[in-house]
Amino acid sequence: MDKFKNKYRIPSARLQSWDYSANGAYFITICTKNRQHFLGEIVETPNLGVSNNNNNLGVSTMQLNELGQLAEQYWLQIPSHFPFIELGNFVVMPNHTHGILIVDKPIVIDVAIPTVNMPNVETPNLGVSTTIGGKNEKWQLYTIGLIINQYKRIVTINARKTHAGFGWQPRFHDHVIRNAQSFENIQNYIANNPSSWDKDKFNG
Repeated sequence: MDKFKNKYRIPSARLQSWDYSANGAYFITICTKNRQHFLGEIVETPNLGVSNNNNNLGVSTMQLNELGQLAEQYWLQIPSHFPFIELGNFVVMPNHTHGILIVDKPIVIDVAIPTVNMPNVETPNLGVSTTIGGKNEKWQLYTIGLIINQYKRIVTINARKTHAGFGWQPRFHDHVIRNAQSFENIQNYIANNPSSWDKDKFNG
C-alpha cells in the first residue's frame, strides 16, 4: 500500500489514463461516512402477485427517510446544473447510492456556462471533497469529480440542518462503462439493488 506523509493510504481507484471530462457513461457509487444507514432502510413487503412453489414471495424495497429523499432529489437535479449530463438509472440504498452519469458535451463547450447554486469551490470543512491531490487542489470545469463534489456538498449542507452527524465517505467509486452490454448490465444491477440487499457488499 502506498504511503503519503508516512501514513498508509488507499491507492487511487480512478483510471489514470482516462479523461474524466470526456464524453461517455460512468457508473458512480457514493457511500455514507462509515457506511452508516443515514438514508433509509430496506423493508420487506408482501408480493401477492408472484409465487414460487406455491409460496408467496416478499419484495424488498428501499424506504427513503428524509435524508434519502434529499439524496434522490439533488441527484435528479444534476442535469439542471450541468446541461451536458444525462442520467441513467439511480438508486438510494441505506448507506450508499448508485447512479449512471452520461456525459454528452458538444465538441466545443462554452466555458461560461454556470453551475446554478453549485459554485465551483472546495468544501473540506464539510468532509465532502473528492480531491485526491490535496485540500487546495482546484477542480477542472465539467469533470465527473466536480459534479460529484458539488452533489455531495449540497446534500451535506441540507442534511446537516436536521442531522448534524451526516457525512459521506471522502471519495467515490467510478467505473467507465465501455459498451452497450455493460451499460445494460449495470442499469439492471441498479434497478435490482434493493431486492438483492442481503447479498450486497455494502451491507454490513
